[in-house]
Amino acid sequence: MYACHGVDPELSALQVSDRRALLDRHGVGDQLGAFMIGPDLMATGEPAGALSGTRFAVKDLFDVAGTRTGAGSPDWLAEASPARSNAPAVAALLAAGADLWGKTVTDELAFSLSGTNVHYGTPDNPAAAGRIPGGSSSGSASAVAGGVVDLALGTDTGGSIRVPASYCGIFGLRPTHSRIDTTGIVPLATSFDTVGLLAADGNRLAAGWRALSAGAESIRPDRASRSLARLVLATDLIELADEECAGALVAAVNGLARDLDLEVVSARLAPPGELARWLGSFRRCQMVEAWAAHGEWITRRQPDFGPGIAERFALAATTDPDEALASEPVRGEVGLALKRVLGADGVLVQPATSGPAPLVLIGSAVKQDLRMRTLLLTAPAGLARAPVVVMPLARWHGLPLGVAFVGLPGDDDALVDLSARADGHVAASAGLPI
Repeated sequence: MYACHGVDPELSALQVSDRRALLDRHGVGDQLGAFMIGPDLMATGEPAGALSGTRFAVKDLFDVAGTRTGAGSPDWLAEASPARSNAPAVAALLAAGADLWGKTVTDELAFSLSGTNVHYGTPDNPAAAGRIPGGSSSGSASAVAGGVVDLALGTDTGGSIRVPASYCGIFGLRPTHSRIDTTGIVPLATSFDTVGLLAADGNRLAAGWRALSAGAESIRPDRASRSLARLVLATDLIELADEECAGALVAAVNGLARDLDLEVVSARLAPPGELARWLGSFRRCQMVEAWAAHGEWITRRQPDFGPGIAERFALAATTDPDEALASEPVRGEVGLALKRVLGADGVLVQPATSGPAPLVLIGSAVKQDLRMRTLLLTAPAGLARAPVVVMPLARWHGLPLGVAFVGLPGDDDALVDLSARADGHVAASAGLPI
């Protein structure tokens, strides 16, 4: 059994006590351990907006006027001043009529995919008891999956929306890089950071996206969204999933294709051996950018990071910036590979994660192996600056398995429309293990 919302075993009894005290001060009815502030009304949306009556939460990387942004780190929170204004993404949803109901737990400085935080605990996974919610947008995913809010803002650098969406059985959107303004958000790696959404269903994801892309000073794509008619099963990425999970994913995609009258084809995204090289390039670039964003503060403050976060920033400190420059051409390679495979009307289909959410109480070596396997799946879209929608289409022994749909940069609207069309299929198959 696990205690205190599935707290990581590295979390001390004193830290558990501190977390409960924190929730007593700032949270009202946070049964999931998902919130840093809330769930309670923090700001009211504009009356009669398109999202009027919608509740949303924001990951504690986003500035909310009058509150301090903690970024999952007590040391960061201690030095933070109350924000003078809302981040543009937060302001966009408020302007569309949505009500803000809290700030959610995140992994420290967003540098993790597990959703475990040694300082604030692990938010519950409502879809898979005793299992991690995924990170770093852990609290946002937990709050949506638990029905506390309708939408939640998150960020995705290396999978921080895609992974929790998959593990918690909800919809998630990582948009085209730079499509949504990242002002007022604590960065991790700026050439990969994106602002995205988590939602319980495709229609709410679409409504949230329309509001976010219309009002957050978004950069318009340089071309119209393509019409998507073919689902291209990425066989090399599907091979990275656990064997039984891969079968469940393919069966779920074929079922969706029948319902939506879409063609299913298969193709390899990368030549043999290239996925590992792509991941190496992604990691070098991410490490260099993460140290550029936070190295000076870490050196001065010497923050009390959890072991995994500390190890990654230690690696970031020693990564040669020239290695990242040498890796830049790989972005173009991945982008060209994606264009070649998708053609005029295709969307790449792949596992969002290698399997269902693992148990909270797993060892650090297992957790590191899982991280690397996950990044093999998530890195290509990040390198290509491509948009991704994750849908809860498949299940394995009752546990959610997210399916990721990857478009070309600028295909955000088409992917979100596809998620809305998939709503009926998801609802019809909900709760039926494959």
